[in-house]
Amino acid sequence: MPGYELIGEEELNQSIEVFKKGGILFRQGFENLRNQCYKVRDFENAFSKTLKVKHSLAVTSGTAALRVALAALNIGEGDEVITQSFTFVATVEAIIEAKAKPICANIDKTLNLDPSYLENLITDKTKAVIVVHMLGCPAELRKIKEICDKKNISLIEDTAWGCGGYLDNKPLGTWGDIGTFSFDFAKTITTGEGGMLVTNNKLLFDKAKAWHDHGHENNPNLPRWEDSRSSSGFNFRMMELQGAVGLAQLKKLKYIVSSQRKNKAKLWNSIKDIGNIENRSIPSGSYETADALVFFLPSAELAKKCRKSLLQYNLSTKILPEAISWHFAGSWTHMDELIKAHNNNLKENLSKSFEILSKAVALPITVKDQSEIVPFLKKAISEVLK
Repeated sequence: MPGYELIGEEELNQSIEVFKKGGILFRQGFENLRNQCYKVRDFENAFSKTLKVKHSLAVTSGTAALRVALAALNIGEGDEVITQSFTFVATVEAIIEAKAKPICANIDKTLNLDPSYLENLITDKTKAVIVVHMLGCPAELRKIKEICDKKNISLIEDTAWGCGGYLDNKPLGTWGDIGTFSFDFAKTITTGEGGMLVTNNKLLFDKAKAWHDHGHENNPNLPRWEDSRSSSGFNFRMMELQGAVGLAQLKKLKYIVSSQRKNKAKLWNSIKDIGNIENRSIPSGSYETADALVFFLPSAELAKKCRKSLLQYNLSTKILPEAISWHFAGSWTHMDELIKAHNNNLKENLSKSFEILSKAVALPITVKDQSEIVPFLKKAISEVLK
């Protein structure tokens, strides 16, 4: 569960400072009025330091971060981008908005992209892979990156749920050419809406920075109204109040993730011996953000019964099994581009993913200790498996 649980005086004070120092809400310019108050810039710098990455660019959403990433990589019409079949619709929407062809791969029991399917999906038109760390669990990045490097394909990490996570002590979002993050209200840290793009490649960063700002290159030798530009772009700029909240939230990131990990372990340890349930696969070397506890039941029918049983004890689930239609590409029959990219056999092509997801149940994890729900959780699952 997200940082909104911890919104308080720190976020308020950071926001008040914006108004005390001139009330400039635009992320740049107005130097004579803002008294050196640059909250978005400070948020970007702090984020880079936290992730040990050279460049960070704050944007309006995680979706925007994906779209800007694709633009920075010059991906467009005629190109193919591979992503996974279990993600939020935004991942595929960004590919479609770039006029590229979205190709969805099956997942494994990490609920992330299955590397064994990846290489067979790559064609001479494939320009990038977007891997998603769903619900805070790292994907099999070692294998995926090896394939991308071998095929000379760009790797983008959709780290919407993975902020604060690691694999082999390397922060999620920094394995690929570009990492993207979401700060919407249900993410690990939040700015209400908002997102971040990170990269160690200066050329990609400069392209992304210009593209997210209508093509502005922010030439220091020119006033903004005469600024240089070399491409078109769009407006995905983060505003100062979001940057202020982000600065306060970022300081709480380690506490949020460590609390979630501790609470997830408590819940799993309380139910792991009940019966025929299987824990989600976690790659070795992972430090997951523990956004949710995911486990598998023997059948889809039992997974649905489990949710009903949990609801009887006022316990909620998250995405699985109730919101699969928004997070499983095989359900997105409203996306003509996606259907055509899979030769009108979308659900059939992704049947392995559906089989895995239909048996899964996800429990939201909070920063607050959830020990009080353990007796009810054990009862709910026991009733289904008896």
